[in-house]
Amino acid sequence: MKRSPVHRMGTRREFLWQAGGGLGGIALTSMLHGAATGAPMANPQAPRSSPHVATAQRVIHIFCPGGMSHVDSWDYRPALERLHGKPFDLEDGKNFFSGKAGNYAKSFWPYRQHGQCGKWMSDLFPRLSQCVDDMAFIHSMQSKTALHGPAMFMANSGFILPGFPAMGAWVTYGLGSESENLPAFVVLPDPRGLPPGGVINWGAGFLPAVHQGTVIETAASKAPIADLFADTPQGGFATTPEHEREGLDFLQSINRKHLAARTGQSELEARIASYELAARLQLSAPEVTDLRGESEATREMYMLDNEDIGPFGRQCLLARRLVERGVRFVQLYCGAENTTAKKIRPNWDSHEDIMRDHGYWGAVLDTGCSALLQDLKSRGLLESTLVICSTEFGRQPFMQGSQKGRDHNPGAFTVWMAGGGIRGGVSYGSSDETGWKAEDKPTMSYDLHATALHLLGIDHQKLSVYHNGIQRRLTDVHGHVIREVLA
Repeated sequence: MKRSPVHRMGTRREFLWQAGGGLGGIALTSMLHGAATGAPMANPQAPRSSPHVATAQRVIHIFCPGGMSHVDSWDYRPALERLHGKPFDLEDGKNFFSGKAGNYAKSFWPYRQHGQCGKWMSDLFPRLSQCVDDMAFIHSMQSKTALHGPAMFMANSGFILPGFPAMGAWVTYGLGSESENLPAFVVLPDPRGLPPGGVINWGAGFLPAVHQGTVIETAASKAPIADLFADTPQGGFATTPEHEREGLDFLQSINRKHLAARTGQSELEARIASYELAARLQLSAPEVTDLRGESEATREMYMLDNEDIGPFGRQCLLARRLVERGVRFVQLYCGAENTTAKKIRPNWDSHEDIMRDHGYWGAVLDTGCSALLQDLKSRGLLESTLVICSTEFGRQPFMQGSQKGRDHNPGAFTVWMAGGGIRGGVSYGSSDETGWKAEDKPTMSYDLHATALHLLGIDHQKLSVYHNGIQRRLTDVHGHVIREVLA
């Protein structure tokens, strides 16, 4: 028997769908109600001024999951050329992650000096080598773990356990956003899929849920946000715009009463806030992801038409377009979850063949990052945009047994930063002579995060939340600002 509209209202969810036409309708109600009463719901992402003088207004964080080899990219270790082919000294008491130690191996790409600063960089990054005078390198990074997931969590949140807020969540919690029509914290995953650890990498943890990252699809063939546009449901009540308005106003009053009786439930607050944002996103998301207005020169710079390089180039171009429109924190991933290699590994985890995997991903990162830095600089955005490029750990200075790859190495890796108050052409810290372990000025994620917050005008020791009996912060009880890399 066909149910009447009254019977079809069975659950609150069904009623919301039938009367509101999906998230966009509910969001529109909130906006119309605010316009009519002059009292819109408070925006939890409203921009807030920095407590201190800020040199950066926004952040673009490029993450290379899998563990990039520092000794084949940014960290020149001449001793490896002398030791190349010699057996690794097992008496050193050094631990390995997943295999036996093979012979020492020099970089698979030659190093050369570049820029006015004379920085040594490998030929893996010919385009980025032209940007070294804008980049600051931290060569003494370390992680507490050699496991991809926990190391990813530490790099993003400062903790190896899941459930802690990501840096992007902390930044938007402290500063809000300059954009009313886009999320404050946007994540652009690799088109191949999510990175190791998945969505936890951009979670809000114990912060209000509204501060978690919002994923925007980067593939040109897909909608930027899933289910942003709802199909028109069959049935329902609205037969005219006036009747629809009445129904939506009624829905909004239900939502407000529902929230009023449940104060302190950040998930509910975030969901209602997302309804408001959803309507604005129906216009802003398609616009920001529509690249047809970009010049041919820009498209060529990012190599958008290249089958292998183009997808990450698109991510980088989208990052520029997002910060142009006031998004506070953009994180993009150069690589996805780890799976068995086919032609290549789906990320930087080069156990079997480092020339094959790093050779592929090097060209991808080199093109996208260099285009992004040059594009930001030409538009006057680099000086106010902090760009960070990181990975979860490095790789060992010797081969993984008889294979042509290198194993995980949490003892040393390199991160670079540019723009937003960074002094270009400098290096901080160093690994030992072979790149096995950080030797001079060992540095953790806490220090990197403290420095980023400082550039944004935030004291990392004062941005905190009381949770489960502890005053929590992004840098835990650690961290110092790396002043040597500041302009």
